[in-house]
Amino acid sequence: MNTTSPALPVSFEFFPPKTPEGVDKLRAVRQQLYARKPQFCSVTYGAGGSTQEGTFAAVREILGEGVDAASHFSCIGATKGSVRTQLAQLKAMGVKRLVALRGDLPSGYGLGGEFHYASDLVAFIRAETGSDFHIEVAAYPEVHPQARSADADLQAFATKVRAGADSAITQYFFNADAYARFVDDARRLGLDVPIVPGIMPILGATQLMRFSDACGAEIPRWIRLRLQGFGDDVASIRAFGLDVVAQLCEQLLHAGAPGLHFYTMNQSAPTLALCERLGV
Repeated sequence: MNTTSPALPVSFEFFPPKTPEGVDKLRAVRQQLYARKPQFCSVTYGAGGSTQEGTFAAVREILGEGVDAASHFSCIGATKGSVRTQLAQLKAMGVKRLVALRGDLPSGYGLGGEFHYASDLVAFIRAETGSDFHIEVAAYPEVHPQARSADADLQAFATKVRAGADSAITQYFFNADAYARFVDDARRLGLDVPIVPGIMPILGATQLMRFSDACGAEIPRWIRLRLQGFGDDVASIRAFGLDVVAQLCEQLLHAGAPGLHFYTMNQSAPTLALCERLGV
């Protein structure tokens, strides 16, 4: 069903490859996805900044390919001095957009640094750089897995926005009502920034379930059981996943979502299939 406008803002997320072969593969993936005219492409950042070199290298390549690039930027374990240096490096590269995150602690890494929350990082970036960067922050329609409560999580989001965030990208989810409720709650608090839903194509059952359990994204029981019923039939899993996620996207756009942010997992085919189905 084609219900969307070709001008629908879309963006794509990648992770930094660990091997030369992965770097070459990602270059090819990006070229295929650029045909969908993304608003920007983002590159993730490892726990404690562990992939900084690879992240910045990928961002530099995307910019060189003529596409706006957003660098993820996490602050756990960082100092104001190190963040200041990295911001200067990104600015010199021509980066205009950041995804500001608290980030996860690497295994065996004690809590350190001068930033404890993403809102601290957002406030620091604003104080240091003014309006040089468009700052994206994370949002959790189904509540951050470490939040004390749903209200505490909403208040944490409000703090990030009031610290200077320009827009938000959500954790992926499969329940459109969760997104609509989160946006309504944010608007009631006077938070008027765009909240773009993060979209996860369904590539495989086991990986999706493991990843979702770890990050707090709920897979509705009917979807989980259908996926389990396909066993190792990857083609059926992906065909079913395409139907489910495309329908989700249509529901979100009908509800007023300002765009779609695709978690590509460094693959082009599943995201291209969704874009084709949606008429992007």
